[in-house]
Amino acid sequence: MTTITPSPPTFEYDVEYDTDACIKTGVIEFGSIATPIIFCLVTLLSLFGNLLVLLILIKYENLKSMTNGFIFNLALSDLMFTLGLPFWAYYHIYQWTLGEVTCKVVNFVFYAGFYSSVLFLTVMSLQRYRAVVYPLSDRGENRTQFAVALSFLVWALSFAAALPATLRSRVQMHFDAYHCQYDSLEWKTAGEYQQNIFFFIAFVIMCFCYTRILQTVLKSPSSKRIKTVKLIFVIVVVFVVGWAPYNIVIFLRSFSHLYPFNDCAVSIHLDYAFYICRLIAFSHCCLNPVFYAFVGVKFRKHLKAIVHKISPPPQASLESQRTRMVVLPSMGSMY
Repeated sequence: MTTITPSPPTFEYDVEYDTDACIKTGVIEFGSIATPIIFCLVTLLSLFGNLLVLLILIKYENLKSMTNGFIFNLALSDLMFTLGLPFWAYYHIYQWTLGEVTCKVVNFVFYAGFYSSVLFLTVMSLQRYRAVVYPLSDRGENRTQFAVALSFLVWALSFAAALPATLRSRVQMHFDAYHCQYDSLEWKTAGEYQQNIFFFIAFVIMCFCYTRILQTVLKSPSSKRIKTVKLIFVIVVVFVVGWAPYNIVIFLRSFSHLYPFNDCAVSIHLDYAFYICRLIAFSHCCLNPVFYAFVGVKFRKHLKAIVHKISPPPQASLESQRTRMVVLPSMGSMY
């Protein structure tokens, strides 16, 4: 059995580097090629999609609605997370040459975006649970003020959860290259476990909420209720499917010093799994707008309205032109 010689602590975004006992050149080459390409593509799609969601919500929807307010904040979370991806793409191509301040800021953006997405999806699940299972419980409440206060609380908790990774990030040199990483293996492991715990708690709450929602909807189906539940349910399922494998892999990699995870072949397989699961998880930020379009009827309606304003259909343009040709002479005849 070939074991891995203990390597320097590395930041979450990187596999352990080559050692004399276990060469991982193939894994690193795979990551250095796939990561920048996927991250750049995800950045473009996420910026376009989530900015479009914000535009539609501001222009056409009532932001005093709790659901719309939470979707608005979820889009902001995805945008915040997206802003860090170009920096990680650059990192995988050129190493970290952007300084320690940028290292801390990008770490904060990543973790705050991740934690706020988890918390807002959890809050949305609880809100749908309460609305469907106990529809009369919120009568007489000021729902707008409650939603605003809850949103501020979610952002405050997200920022607080992102602080340890931010404060403990350093730019360090390993193997003749600069890396943005935790300053100790203990803090790296603690950060990974914190991320796992957040995800696990959110997963349990979401499973409970949608089990009870499903039971209630099946007893007394309502088309309006089903449409709202279906949209949020799809968003939550995509989130869980995207992030669950990634959280499982980073949890398993925390045991890299134990058998069988310290076997070279097992470690290499885990590193490949880490890269692939990370690419899937980080792509999540550009998927929500797609599901709004496919599942949300009102979203499609508003999107069509925007498209028609930007580029009206040829028939409509022809009709408007004919209208002008008819109206203009009649206006001229008045003088």
